[in-house]
Order: sequence, then C-alpha cells, then structure tokens
Amino acid sequence: MTEPQASAPEDEINRARRVLGQRNLVFVGLMGAGKSVIGRLVAQMLGIPFVDSDHEIERVSRMTIPELFAAYGEPEFRALETRVIRRLLRTGPRVLSTGGGAFVNDAIRKMVLANGLSVWLEADLEVLWSRVSKRDTRPLLRTADPKRTLSDLLDQRYPIYQMADVTVQSRDEAKEIIALETVAALAQLDQGQETVPTS
Repeated sequence: MTEPQASAPEDEINRARRVLGQRNLVFVGLMGAGKSVIGRLVAQMLGIPFVDSDHEIERVSRMTIPELFAAYGEPEFRALETRVIRRLLRTGPRVLSTGGGAFVNDAIRKMVLANGLSVWLEADLEVLWSRVSKRDTRPLLRTADPKRTLSDLLDQRYPIYQMADVTVQSRDEAKEIIALETVAALAQLDQGQETVPTS
C-alpha cells in the first residue's frame, strides 16, 4: 500500500521547472538533513528523475561508502565522488542528492554552482543527531564522541553550505511539508525574489 503523495500547486511546479531549466537540482547539507528523502519527493513533484550520488558511487565502485573509507581513506573517496558528480552534472534536469562532504569540496562546489541549482537543507544539531544516531553506518562519526564530531562538522561546514542558491529548513516536520517548501522556494526564484527562510 503506497502513501498518498503530496503535490505542489501547478503554478509553483511550472515556475520551479522554469527556474531549473536543463540543470540539476542539487541537494546539499550535513548527514541526516534529509537530502535523499526530500530530494526524491521533490523529483516526484517536478516529474524529473532522482539520483543519489552516494548510491551511484557505490554502484560504480561495487563497494559501500564505509568500505571505501576503510579501504582507501577519505581523500580517495572524495576523488571518486568528484568524478561521479562531474558526470552526473553533465545531463539534466534531475534531482541530485549529494553526500555531506561533497559541497565542501572546492572542485565539486564550483561545478554545482556553475552547472546546477543548489538547495541547502539546514537542520540544527539536535534534529541531525536524532536522525543519525539510530544507525552506526556513518564513517565520519566512528569516533569516541560522535555527537561532538557532528557538532564540529556543523561548525566547519555551515558557512560553506550557506553559499548554496536556496536554503530550506529541515526540521521535525512531515517530509512532504519540507518538499513542498522546497518547490515553493524554487518557484520564488522565477519571480526574481530573494528566497525567504521557511519556518
């Protein structure tokens, strides 16, 4: 049994598609922000394909992200991530969910800002921790104090995520609501307005 799908107003969908054109809509943000879940819903609303860069990396490498980190280390993983995202950005439109460290990488960020439309899903520490602490699959959080590590990542990365084209608040709200707010924020760009923070 499938869940009922939320749908954005037709005029907002049309305006969001017009803003996007042939570009990819690229979701960025920390682990646990909801990039894959929200990205998939937004793709459904806009009627365009969805791809998760981490899943694509796992597909081409035939290894999981934790296995790649363990076998080759973070620098080699980031190099592979850059190659995969570069390829994905060549065709569109589609929605692309990226790993938490992707937009922090100078090369990837420049590609995304030049060739895509970026959405930062901003979430506070407690929201992120409540989501990521349920599973022990995050290589960067395999530390003595994972919540402190997450807090440090937030401090380091949020100034960089702020360079994204659009910011949407990810919070303890139904995923459909966040997806609708994302489409509305994109539609606002069609009117030449600054995106107002959603709350």
